[in-house]
Amino acid sequence: MDSVLPLDENDKKKITYLYELMSKVLKPHPWHGIPLSSENAPKNEYNAFIEIVPSDSVKYEMDKITGYLRVDRPQKFSNIIPALYGFIPQTYCNDHLAKYTNEAEKRSDLVGDGDALDICVLTEKIIPRGDIIVTAIPIGGFRMIDHDEVDDKIIAVLKDDSLYGDWRDIGDCPESILNRLRHYFLTYKEIPGQKTKAKVEITKTYGFEEAKKIIDLTIKDYQEKYNIDYLLKYVSDKINEVGK
Repeated sequence: MDSVLPLDENDKKKITYLYELMSKVLKPHPWHGIPLSSENAPKNEYNAFIEIVPSDSVKYEMDKITGYLRVDRPQKFSNIIPALYGFIPQTYCNDHLAKYTNEAEKRSDLVGDGDALDICVLTEKIIPRGDIIVTAIPIGGFRMIDHDEVDDKIIAVLKDDSLYGDWRDIGDCPESILNRLRHYFLTYKEIPGQKTKAKVEITKTYGFEEAKKIIDLTIKDYQEKYNIDYLLKYVSDKINEVGK
């Protein structure tokens, strides 16, 4: 079967409309189907899809194909994330983020990790499970480099949280909380007794303005990667697979 491409602009609009209609009927993919923020939300509010909560003894990670949570690995040691942990939908850590980080670090070898942008959401509430959406307000983040891959961690607070909800910048967050988060990310891949340590470093802790910059760069990376042409090629490839 020949490829369905190229299509004219009217065809593209029809497929886009069909995709949007299906997303309203079917369960949206957490990465691609959940909007960046709620309708009419302030510019500093984002949706966050939560994969892990502090009580989890297993590390869950979204399966990129299905959107379901997959068991990444049991937590064999006492590494507990001191926040809700997940990602901001419709973000992608790729070339724009890598370029920005290379310039900031005076390097040229760093690349994006190819995932959605990670986010830690602070709340005083006990939320017993992941696979949920929360409204998060970023206050800052960590510039983290994991084996030469850019892996920033945005730090946010849960909207209307009675303890953390008024924080708006990283300076509002006590150093003790930041230290707990740093310790988790610097050690959660290490295995006691293993001679080779994980090559993970946090080179900077930044505030809201830079966090917003990082989010915007990953939105741009996402829009360039997962655009209508990508969707059309994906549909075309699937049709061709059926026709073989």
